Amino acid sequence: MRDDGRRSRRKRPRSKGSPAELGAVLADLRAARRLSLREVEEATGRAVSNAYLSQLEHGKIKRPSPNVLHSLADVYAVPYEVLMEKAGYLPSEGGGDRRARLAAFAIDNLTAEEEEELLKYLAFLRSRKSS
Repeated sequence: MRDDGRRSRRKRPRSKGSPAELGAVLADLRAARRLSLREVEEATGRAVSNAYLSQLEHGKIKRPSPNVLHSLADVYAVPYEVLMEKAGYLPSEGGGDRRARLAAFAIDNLTAEEEEELLKYLAFLRSRKSS
C-alpha cells in the first residue's frame, strides 16, 4: 500500500514465452493504440470479450487460442506470428521467422527486449497513421 491508502501497481514479470509476458505485451499494445478493453472487444467483432482480454493481460489465461491471437493481431496491427511466439505456439529462438522479422530492421543482434520494444513502437506508429 502507498501512503495515501491506494495500492501501488507492480510491474508484471517478463520471462521469455511466459503467460505473464504475453499479457504484458498485449497490455502494452492496447495502451499504444489508446484502446479500452471494450473498444478492443468491439474491434474484434466481439470475438474477444473485454473480460477475457483482461484475464489475458493479467496472465490468468495461460494459453489463448490461435483464433483469439489472430483477432488481436489484426486490431493491434502486429504480425500474428509475434503473438503466437509470445503465447508459446512458435519457437522463440533460432527460428527462421525470427530471422526474417529481424532482417526487416536490418539489425542482426537485437536482444529479446529490444525486439519487443521495437514491435511496441511500430504498433504505436501504426496506430497514429490509422487515427
